[in-house]
Amino acid sequence: MRVLRISRDDTLISESRILETAERIIPEIEKARDLISTGYNDNFSFINLPDDTEQLNVVKELVREKLILDPQLLIVVGIGGSNLGTIAVQEAILGKLYNLSNPRIRVLYADTTDPYLIRNIAKIMKTTLENGGNVLLNVISKSGTTTETIANFRVLVGILKKHKRKYKEYVVATSDKGSKLWNLAVREGFAALEIPVKIVGRYSVFSSVGLFPLGLLGINIESLLEGARKMRDLCLTIDLDKNPAAVAASIQYNHYVEGKNVFDLFFFSSDLESLGKWCRQLIAESLGKEFDRNGQKVNVGMTPTVSIGSTDLHSIAQLYLGGPYDKLVTFISVEDTGPKIRIPQDDEYSGLIPEINGRSLDEILNAILEGTKEAFRRSKRPFIEISLPDKTESSIGQFMHLKMIETVYLGWLLNVNPFDQPDVERYKKETRRILSKRSVKHV
Repeated sequence: MRVLRISRDDTLISESRILETAERIIPEIEKARDLISTGYNDNFSFINLPDDTEQLNVVKELVREKLILDPQLLIVVGIGGSNLGTIAVQEAILGKLYNLSNPRIRVLYADTTDPYLIRNIAKIMKTTLENGGNVLLNVISKSGTTTETIANFRVLVGILKKHKRKYKEYVVATSDKGSKLWNLAVREGFAALEIPVKIVGRYSVFSSVGLFPLGLLGINIESLLEGARKMRDLCLTIDLDKNPAAVAASIQYNHYVEGKNVFDLFFFSSDLESLGKWCRQLIAESLGKEFDRNGQKVNVGMTPTVSIGSTDLHSIAQLYLGGPYDKLVTFISVEDTGPKIRIPQDDEYSGLIPEINGRSLDEILNAILEGTKEAFRRSKRPFIEISLPDKTESSIGQFMHLKMIETVYLGWLLNVNPFDQPDVERYKKETRRILSKRSVKHV
């Protein structure tokens, strides 16, 4: 198995300082090593998901069962940790334009109560059903009470009821065992997939949350987990120089304490944009905290941003190269450059930019990346490089597990809990309060 590579040559942090800071993470590494193969008794136990053959077999069996129904459309109803990882893997492996490639099963994501989006999803759903096709709903909510998810599910399951006598066969609920959604699924006879209680949503992509919809779309979930397992083992080594998560966390922490609080993930592959959005939630929700583990008010956290090369060089490069020194960029590229699409050597347009004549598009993209890195060096702007071997399941699994473990290590260095999100609950509480008042008025 080829493994992703991390270069720290241009971080502007000395090797001795990187390793000295990484040594502070050793207690957390040792804790993680003790958790291996012990089930799900700790939030950090998400590292055991790639080894869970029981979960994998349950998911694969349900995938086989639902494929017998011959679905033409899958609608994933969830938000945040319930769908961002699935979107990230699907687009990275199958591409952003997957739905336009005449696939066996198209996929849509109902992740907001924006009425325009849900109206359009409902139209596509109705058309599919009216033309004799089948639609699967996978409703995902760890708590079972996520407002946006339950609202969208009720709208969409109502459409399914009108078109399918045995509509319950076309619904899969993924939730904590014993949640309101889980109990509803049991009561209604929906298929139900369990999320281990200790596994937080943003760390759950390798659970049934991601594995079921991805498996349904034909993604090799065994290979995804294999890549995650390989990276997990690397990230738990005590040989810190060879521990990619500890090294990356150390670099980022050192830049953060020096005042760089904007962390940009710059992907030189358009299909990886949603992978960046998954990282954005992971970093922001895990590390942006008002209080530390000791209850002291600290208001810490990095602001994660996502850029796509070369598109965003025409929108943010001026700021990154000429603006304030408050950013740390990670360039993520793919070694397997994909299809060789060449520009004609000699045609009526060859005089426009002579340097590109006969070149392939991947050569041009790589030249742009190298030019960007050189511009950063000359401007004394720090960056990390991550090179993925390719965009296969194994490589994506490696990258995602790296970022999850790296985030936990950053939480350790910042002395915050990377698994809670107390301030997110504020908007949820206020939303329910407002809706409760309005419902009273409408009675």
